Amino acid sequence: MKRRKFITWLSVGWLAFAGATGGFFTMIIRFLFPNVLFEPPQSFKVGFPSDFQLNQVDERFKQSQAVWLVRTAEGMYALSTVCTHLGCTPNWLITDNKFKCPCHGSGFRKSGINFEGPAPRPLERYRIVLAEDGQVLVDKSVKFQYEKGQWDSPEAFLTT
Repeated sequence: MKRRKFITWLSVGWLAFAGATGGFFTMIIRFLFPNVLFEPPQSFKVGFPSDFQLNQVDERFKQSQAVWLVRTAEGMYALSTVCTHLGCTPNWLITDNKFKCPCHGSGFRKSGINFEGPAPRPLERYRIVLAEDGQVLVDKSVKFQYEKGQWDSPEAFLTT
C-alpha cells in the first residue's frame, strides 16, 4: 500500500471516529439536559359569576384549560374534560343535555355523573372559589371525586 493512500484511509478513519464520538457526547449532553414541558398555570381566574349563564355549560376553557364551568341555580362547579374511562375528551351535547365521549360512548349528566357506557366513575371536579377581587378562581391542582364523597366539600361547589 502506498503511503499517500494509507494516510488518506487513516484520516478518514479518524474523521469517522471523531464523528461517532461527537454524536455520542451530543446524546449524553441531550440526556443530561432534557426538554422542559411548559404547562399552563394550574389556577386561573375565569371571570365574575354574573358572566356565566344560568343552567348552561360554559365551554370557553375546554381547549385551553381542559375545564367546563357549569352554573346552576344553586351555584357553580368546574368539571374536568377528561373521560374517566380512557382519558378522551367528551363533547357537550346541548340537545341531549349531556356530555358524550366520542371514543367509547360514555355519557355523563350535566352534574358529571356517569350514566351510560364504560366510564367507571363520574367526572372529577376542580376546586372553585371566589378570589379577593370577586372573580371565580379555578384551581386544577385540587380534584374532588364523587365516589369518595368529596363533592360535598365547600370548595368543590361555589354557591352564588
